[in-house]
Amino acid sequence: MTTSSAPEPVPVPVPIRVLLPGDQAIVAHLWSRRQLRDGWLYEVGLPAYRNGPGDSVEPAEYRVWVRALEHVRPVDGVSYDAVPTEYLEPPTVVQQALGPRRPSGWVLAKAGGRGPGRGVVHAVDCEEAPAGAPVLTLDRALDAAQHPGNRLCSLCGAATELDPVLKGFDQGFGGEA
Repeated sequence: MTTSSAPEPVPVPVPIRVLLPGDQAIVAHLWSRRQLRDGWLYEVGLPAYRNGPGDSVEPAEYRVWVRALEHVRPVDGVSYDAVPTEYLEPPTVVQQALGPRRPSGWVLAKAGGRGPGRGVVHAVDCEEAPAGAPVLTLDRALDAAQHPGNRLCSLCGAATELDPVLKGFDQGFGGEA
């Protein structure tokens, strides 16, 4: 039995048109592409020059990742089938059934007024949540919710998510709370 020790094939760049600032476009090398949730990134090699030994100038390439629809266009007659491509993993059946998950955690928005404990507990992605506020763990959010004067936001669902934990899960099922 023989084994091949041939090296992995090196990707060959494919020509692609890159849109530059100032309404300029050049033909560059497309080395690879990566799928994102909101589009594609393309790794392009832009032609350039660099200083060589002594006073010489030599050709060079500057590689950069760019957004596909904003910065690149195909070159007529060129096939992009052989470009190394990194696809997103398809969602699992559970992810498809549940849909996108919201970020975890809560934040406390301090309300104006006197005295301690005046605020609103929001989910981190709530429109009313203050930007840059520290993210609270479940225990810290429950502690904040129990302080007199604090309330849970009903807009983002913090009340729906945290009330059963505060009042007990038997609430509404005939059990004692």
